[in-house]
Amino acid sequence: MALAIFDLDKTLIGGDSDFLWGEFMSEIGAVDGDTYQVKNQYFFDQYALGKLDINEYLEFCLAPLSQHPLATLDEWHQQFMRSKIDSILLPKAQAVVDAHRDKGDTLLVITATNRFVTAPIVAKYGIENLLATEPEIKDGQYTGKVAGEPCFQSGKIGHLNQWLAKTGESIEGASFYSDSHNDLPMLELVDYPVVVNGDNQLIQVAADRGWPNLDWH
Repeated sequence: MALAIFDLDKTLIGGDSDFLWGEFMSEIGAVDGDTYQVKNQYFFDQYALGKLDINEYLEFCLAPLSQHPLATLDEWHQQFMRSKIDSILLPKAQAVVDAHRDKGDTLLVITATNRFVTAPIVAKYGIENLLATEPEIKDGQYTGKVAGEPCFQSGKIGHLNQWLAKTGESIEGASFYSDSHNDLPMLELVDYPVVVNGDNQLIQVAADRGWPNLDWH
């Protein structure tokens, strides 16, 4: 038994949930669609280039959560799942998750996208453990700020180490599945790095290092 760790966006699902949430919020009129989508695309492109300022991005994407009650946000998220997410769940990803579960491995998703957006998606795969960027909540309302360190790049390792210390799980023999060169710190940490639906930079790294390179689409 070992840890089976998965990235979420473009790995377990065939798209980026954070970007799609912004698109959804624009479509329902919860944010100004034109201006919001321009910035949403800008940050998406910066991430792909490996140049994302995570704090600037989180200030942008968490702000709308602070402007609406939790009950409204939860209702919107159910619509979001139906309109944006259900169609990009990947059967090949589910099969790998199930195979690890059948082996007795501990399943964990670790993602830079915030917990509000990601938790219901992760639950669809039957994965109970989630490490994500945590949006701050005070008095039953999102504040628009981050609680703790963003779960991004090397920050994922910080979140993982805290979780390992808390749970007593071991990194020994762990595998990690990811699509993005932004996850190189995590891929280099584990015994079994696996590239899935990789970006061009990560595909080259996989070729150079002899890592498995899978397509789950």
